[in-house]
Amino acid sequence: MSESHSTRWEYRTCRPPRDETKKEALDPEAELNRHGTEGWELVGTIDYTGGGTKYLVFKRPAGERT
Repeated sequence: MSESHSTRWEYRTCRPPRDETKKEALDPEAELNRHGTEGWELVGTIDYTGGGTKYLVFKRPAGERT
């Protein structure tokens, strides 16, 4: 019987950028690219009940520091 090795993950959440009205999200491309260069992958969002995105959820293998 072989020993299985599962990947361990770490997670990060951040709020999407907003303009001064706090109602409209700005284009998150720069922030997404910054997290991507640090090894983070966008895996989902946490949304407000009434609509709109509250958090962006990222993951990367644990211990992968850049």
